[in-house]
Amino acid sequence: MGAVRKVASYLGLDRVEHYDDSYDYEDEVEGDEGEDWQSASERAAKRWRSVIEPSRIVMLTPRKYNDAPTIGRHFREGQTVIMDVNGMSTAEATRMVDFAAGLAYGCDGRIERIAEKVFLLAPAEVEVTTA
Repeated sequence: MGAVRKVASYLGLDRVEHYDDSYDYEDEVEGDEGEDWQSASERAAKRWRSVIEPSRIVMLTPRKYNDAPTIGRHFREGQTVIMDVNGMSTAEATRMVDFAAGLAYGCDGRIERIAEKVFLLAPAEVEVTTA
């Protein structure tokens, strides 16, 4: 017997315990919890969807990074946002795009570049296709 096996045996790490009882998984699924299950994107869509207003697209042209809360507010309300950062310096535009990407990721949405320095932020329930 090698030295490692002797140490493992001394520490009680060589013994494998076998269990005869199997675990019954059906007890956890019983009840109404299974019927109410929703994916994360469905929950996010319900959370961020505006019930009173119909879906709309908002075009925003931020001038400085301090305009980020406006973009976040519209996106969290379930609106699709087109963000044009052409009027910003390169450094601030990069920060704004990073913010928008984090916002879209955190709210289960997506961000797409649609032109140079123009981005589309789409909530989870909005499908974006190219033709």
